[in-house]
Amino acid sequence: MKVEQIYTGCLSQGAYYIESNGEAAIIDPLRETEPYIAKAKANGVKIKYIFETHFHADFVSGHLDLAKKTGAKIIYGPTAQTDYKVHVAKDGEKFKLGKVSIIVLHTPGHTPESSTFLLKDEKKKDYAIFSGDTLFIGDVGRPDLAQKNGKLTKEELAGWLFDSLRNKIMPLNDKVLVYPAHGAGSACGKNMSSETWDTLGNQKKTNYALRTDMTKKEFIKEVTDGLASPPVYFQKNAALNKTGYESIDTVMKRGVKALSPRAFEVAANETEALILDVRSKEEFVKGFIPNSIFIGLDGSFAPWVGALIPDLQQPILIVAPRGKNKETVKRLARVGYDNSIGYLKGGFEAWKKEQREIDKIETINVKKFKKLYTKRMNILDVRKPTEFIGEQIENSQNYPLDFINENMSEISKRKKYYMHCRSGYRSTVAASILKARGFEKLVNVQGKYSDISASKIPTSDFVCPSTLKK
Repeated sequence: MKVEQIYTGCLSQGAYYIESNGEAAIIDPLRETEPYIAKAKANGVKIKYIFETHFHADFVSGHLDLAKKTGAKIIYGPTAQTDYKVHVAKDGEKFKLGKVSIIVLHTPGHTPESSTFLLKDEKKKDYAIFSGDTLFIGDVGRPDLAQKNGKLTKEELAGWLFDSLRNKIMPLNDKVLVYPAHGAGSACGKNMSSETWDTLGNQKKTNYALRTDMTKKEFIKEVTDGLASPPVYFQKNAALNKTGYESIDTVMKRGVKALSPRAFEVAANETEALILDVRSKEEFVKGFIPNSIFIGLDGSFAPWVGALIPDLQQPILIVAPRGKNKETVKRLARVGYDNSIGYLKGGFEAWKKEQREIDKIETINVKKFKKLYTKRMNILDVRKPTEFIGEQIENSQNYPLDFINENMSEISKRKKYYMHCRSGYRSTVAASILKARGFEKLVNVQGKYSDISASKIPTSDFVCPSTLKK
């Protein structure tokens, strides 16, 4: 028996490869199918099953393409309804895989169909659970993503989750390994650990949600309090996973199309495409194609794309570092953005070489910011409200990047704004969006917030409620 976690940092997501006696199963695959097919081929095994723990909201799963290419059967837990052929398993149903078996445990709560898959080894002993978004390391899945037009509340789902954990998971042996679908950085939970697996016994000791002295009422309050609004793309990705989507091969072929600077400009004008610049923040601020939006590949790329580009069908033109065009199209497709229509051949250097129009964002470091600082400055802190509450520059305004599209009316094009975040990545994203919307008086402070805090610029941990956005 072989069990391998295939972890993708950009999405904080864990897919799983299980192999036994010439047969393999994949749990919660990402959109691209090559890694799973190549692994099975290299090991001389056949992919027999594709298990989906639930309808994922934070990424588009690769189950459909993988099933078409391998003949594997797609397995969902009880109550799942799709527009394509799947096997909807019964609670407790067993699937043989070589000399091992996988048991379906229906564990609703994160979503109604959420299921945990229990792996029994060759000796029929419980070995591991693949818990999806039901149980994370240090946390549990949020219960507010599958409300049916108000007919099913987050409190009701949280109550289901309480029962699922205590009736299906906690009775298992402490030595059972826990393999969740996500780790720290995912918006599918509140306080996940950076660890990507653990023993169930240790989770019983350390995970607040598994406390034996917690009542159902206390549990519901704990898991529903303080939930930030989910990213806008979550509902759309969940719908794609239910109804189906275009083949990744078609998406890649359309997106990985080299365009000369002239053809790139024509495409931008004729299609009203969004120009997405994925270079580093340091490169972007030195010069970019006018009206470009910056979301760098070196940050949490896919989640920010999902949070900031409302329309999954938006045509996208790509400006990428050399050799990163295919990767960009693939990472966009992971979260359902399938309408990439080409990339700038030769990158931004080719654009400059033809002396085409470029734009810039005024950017300063923390040292320069300290010299310029006055209490009369308009300062936009684009970190999350939880970060802002911990400490902020005195008189600054919390303007979270997550909600920049909704909060555009909160600021004025007549005023000059200094923008900062924790590292300079989010402030550069925010500045590029505002610049594209006609805000010209922007100064981007690139540098660590820890350097701002240490620079003796006045800071505070007092927050006036009116400064918080969303």
